[in-house]
Order: sequence, then C-alpha cells, then structure tokens
Amino acid sequence: MLNEREIESCYLGQFIPVHYHHNMLMDQNRMHGFKSAINYAVKPGARVLELGGGTGVLSWFAAAKASKVWCVEFNPDMVKEARKMLAMNPNGEKVEVVHADAFEYLPPEPVDVVICEMIHVGMLREKQVEVMESFKRRYLARFGGPLPIFLPEAVIMAVQPLQQEYDFEGFYAPIVQFQETNVIHPGTIELSAPAVYSVMDFSQPQDTLVSWQGQFRVEKAGTLNALRFITKNILAVVAEESSTIDWLNHYMTMPLADPLPARVGDIIDVSFSYRCGGSLPSLQASMRVTVAVDAAAAIAPVGRSPVFA
Repeated sequence: MLNEREIESCYLGQFIPVHYHHNMLMDQNRMHGFKSAINYAVKPGARVLELGGGTGVLSWFAAAKASKVWCVEFNPDMVKEARKMLAMNPNGEKVEVVHADAFEYLPPEPVDVVICEMIHVGMLREKQVEVMESFKRRYLARFGGPLPIFLPEAVIMAVQPLQQEYDFEGFYAPIVQFQETNVIHPGTIELSAPAVYSVMDFSQPQDTLVSWQGQFRVEKAGTLNALRFITKNILAVVAEESSTIDWLNHYMTMPLADPLPARVGDIIDVSFSYRCGGSLPSLQASMRVTVAVDAAAAIAPVGRSPVFA
C-alpha cells in the first residue's frame, strides 16, 4: 500500500515521465542557466550531490570540475536513461547514478554542493521545498555543519492581476495556462505590475505553507479574471560581480471563479494560500479577489505595489 507522498510522487513528483525530461533538455534557457550556475558554484575537486537527477545532465555539468558526483533518482526508467546517457559522454564515469528516494538518501561523505531541480511555478506540484528541508535536517544530524551550497540558492515568487482571453475558436474555456516569458501574448492584458509574495532562501529553514494578502492599484482598465504567478529561480549568487544567474519559469495563469470589472485607480485586494508541493486546484480554490477601493469614490491614493524584477 502506497502512502500519501508515494501516491503524489506517482502523479508527478519524482515520477515525471521520460519525455518530460527530454523536453527539459531542449529548453535552452533552463539548460544555459544551470550550466552557467553549476560551472560557477562547483570548484575543482568538489564533491557534488544531485537530488532528483532525471537524465543526469546537471550532474554531468558538475562532473566537468567535480571529483565525484552522486546523482540520486527514484524513477527506475530514469535511472536506466541517465546511466545510458552518461556513458555516452566524457566525464560520465565521475557520476554515480543512485537508485534511491531523495527524501531518504544521504551521500556516504560530506559534499560541497547540492543540486536539486524539482521546480514548478510557485513551488507547487513537485517536491522541491520538502526534499530540501528533509535533506538539511538529515545532513546536519549525520555530518554536522556547515551545510553545502544549494543550487538553486533561492526563489522569488510574484503574482499579477490579468485580463486573460479564454476564447478558443469560439469555445469558452477558463483553463490554467502556462506561457513563455519572452513573447507577447495578445490575449493577455496586465492590469497592474506584479508584486512579490514570497522569497525563499534555501540555505535557511523554509515553511512549506505559503499565504499572502496584498493590494494592487489598477493601472489599465479591464475585467480582472485571472492571476499570473511568476517564479524566478536564483540559481547562483555571483558575489564578486554583485549579480545572479537566474532561470525564470514559464508564467502560470490561473482563472478566477468570479471575474470582476477593474477601473484605473481601483484598489484590489488579493489573497491566496497553498502548501508547497500541493496541487494547482488547491491554490485556485484559495484565491480571493475583491475591490477594496472604488476609484470613483475618490479615496486618497495608496502606494504602488512592489514591482517584481
């Protein structure tokens, strides 16, 4: 009998189908960002652990400099795939693909860098936060401090009110949409600038519950019928250059159950809550949007929402 976590893992979690991993290999933004961050974070001779290795590509990036890499993967199909692909590439012999549960595995010795890419928009569905928190507790209990460097180092999450078109050749369907970040979407109208609702630093303890309540001033009139969720992963902090190596997930746009008209100058209250690793419907069911201040009432102005950069 599977427990709740194992059932969720079969749904997505650590059992992402093989072809999803192939799509990840073709995502140039993701691949370039991780390769650059790993090249920066992994020093010559380092020991590296990857939790949830998939095809093994991130472990292979680390093997260019590392003396040893442990690549942990729970899905037996992916274990075979990773071993096959690593054997085709130089330095692949430095990577030991371990068939194990990332919630339970610890390396045989302390490591310098931990790579973990179980990332979904908003830290939903996949187990990034839970795996990282479990690892930190178990690692400190066995090896003591300090903790290794984590990659990604942090994540910044933001939300934005939208008017989103849901007409598909005349068929009205308010559905969850994932949109590329570097293109213009004609059916999307941004009613206000995004606001940051959570910053997670993986070197510090993190709560798996996310809850937010905030306000937006409407900057463009329309029908507020969706919220866009934005997730920027800080893969590595380049301290000597005061810069970061980032990877921006696709935007996730979730329709509201009750759309409302929004006029320029209106103040909109937005709230939601969810558990990291939880389902998309759990977030959607928690979303609440109301007009706090009607612009026509000429109430004194409120400060602009913080902008997500």
